[in-house]
Amino acid sequence: MGHSVYAALLSNRYLTSRLIPFIAIAAVALCVALVVTVVSVMTGFLNMLKDSGRLVVGDVIVSSGIGGMPYSDEFVADLKGLPSVQGATPLIDTIGMLRMPYPSGNQKEIVHVQVWAVDPLSFATVTDYAQDLYWRPPADAAAAATMSPDDPRRSLSPSILQDGLTLTQSRTGTPGITLGMHVSVGNARQRDGSYLPRYNWFMPGMDVTLTVVPISGSGTLSQPREHTFPIVNELQTGIYEIDKNRIYIPLKEGQRLLRMDDAPLFDLNAEPDAEGNYPIIGKAPSRVTKILVRARAGTNANDLREAVDARYADFSSRIKADPTRRAKMPEFVSILTWEQQLRDLITPVEKEREMMRVLFSLIYLVCAGLILSIFWAIVVEKTRDIGILRSIGASRGGVLWIFLRYGLIIGVTGSCLGVLLAWGVIRNINAIHEAIGSDAPPAIWIGTFVFAGGCAVGLGRAIWIGRLLSILLWLLGTSVLTLIATALALHHGTLIWDPSVYYFTIVPDQVDWTTAWTTALGGVLFSVIGAAIPAAKAADIDPVEALRYG
Repeated sequence: MGHSVYAALLSNRYLTSRLIPFIAIAAVALCVALVVTVVSVMTGFLNMLKDSGRLVVGDVIVSSGIGGMPYSDEFVADLKGLPSVQGATPLIDTIGMLRMPYPSGNQKEIVHVQVWAVDPLSFATVTDYAQDLYWRPPADAAAAATMSPDDPRRSLSPSILQDGLTLTQSRTGTPGITLGMHVSVGNARQRDGSYLPRYNWFMPGMDVTLTVVPISGSGTLSQPREHTFPIVNELQTGIYEIDKNRIYIPLKEGQRLLRMDDAPLFDLNAEPDAEGNYPIIGKAPSRVTKILVRARAGTNANDLREAVDARYADFSSRIKADPTRRAKMPEFVSILTWEQQLRDLITPVEKEREMMRVLFSLIYLVCAGLILSIFWAIVVEKTRDIGILRSIGASRGGVLWIFLRYGLIIGVTGSCLGVLLAWGVIRNINAIHEAIGSDAPPAIWIGTFVFAGGCAVGLGRAIWIGRLLSILLWLLGTSVLTLIATALALHHGTLIWDPSVYYFTIVPDQVDWTTAWTTALGGVLFSVIGAAIPAAKAADIDPVEALRYG
């Protein structure tokens, strides 16, 4: 008998003649499935965060200091001339205090907010602003049918969407404001991810008062300025930290409130006139603090950042060299990709994912230990068989390979089953989650009680016969099934991932295939490692001693 033939025959015999190898395969499969499922869900949430973040700020962000950047319209036009740029938009990023329209009485709630003064039309070409506006009438009857009867969107006028897109209240023609969905406590998030007004505080149409503090180019504070805006819409970006703090007003209004709009430029070195006014020698251009840039399809954000950096250097040099330009360009601007800009949000989630991957990968040690124990028991049990093999000419390497092959088969089979199991769970994770969040169907828990009763009958028969192992197994089956049936009967819905708390409306259902196959490879590797020590022990068995004492 050739080496490969007897090795294959014995591996097959050991695998199929006992139940315990199948337990080992199941253990490897469960370990692999656990790691793949957890890491894939974490990766899905990370990707959702990244996608939402990029759609909020574009691909590249140009930021100046608090003094702002002049001639932004010209620079935006220059940027749009780049072949890699799809769109660019200027804005002002500052902080403010927002006086809400509630509660009733004079003591209104004050909210600290991040103010973005934007040009809504160009802003929508760079970000997902238009798609993120929440209050809009349903697109068709099918969409309306999915909404609850008391959902305000069912009866909204189409003008509310247009008002949000233009940041203008069409009824009065006055500049409006859009709030992040969680700036107001009047929006109650539901389990399906939708919103209903709380305390009858439906925000669109109400007025809020914004207070900001202008800051001069030299960094000095001016007197606070305030303005009352009608709320024209509310916005949901998918990033809670943004939706609970950010508001949007028209760029012109932001420049006016912050004194960053066009203004006369006075010659302070000249003599004032009789009324004390200095002569006007020009006009100071309006300023912004940020410019967001969106890349064309197929353009890498890092490549776009380099192109924007080079274009700004050329633009700044051209402005500084023009003696007619009296406003100074900022000495330093920050040009970052969206990932660099949002690193405070993204990096912690990435670290958490890697930590979960490392911690859950430690479960491989359990696989290796389990397989080592199983194989060690098999080697002890099969000592005489191994001695016979050695006596008829099997080499140590041949005996070693039998058990390594044995471990390899268990690892490959278990890992493949684990990946398949993880794929099934992840692809159906939202249906599973929905089922967990609903009451258990009576047929399931009644059927489980019936099976528990059948086990109880078997337990009674085992007690009558007096077989201890049968008694133990039937008792275990009866107890487990009874507990499961009782839990199902008492189960009235446990929503693990509640969108009203965790913000995302669905659990990611895409497998991280890179993690899946590397995890499967790890399962195979640790299975072979677990089999290696018993395999070496088997290879060291002396045939004479094995046949004498086996």
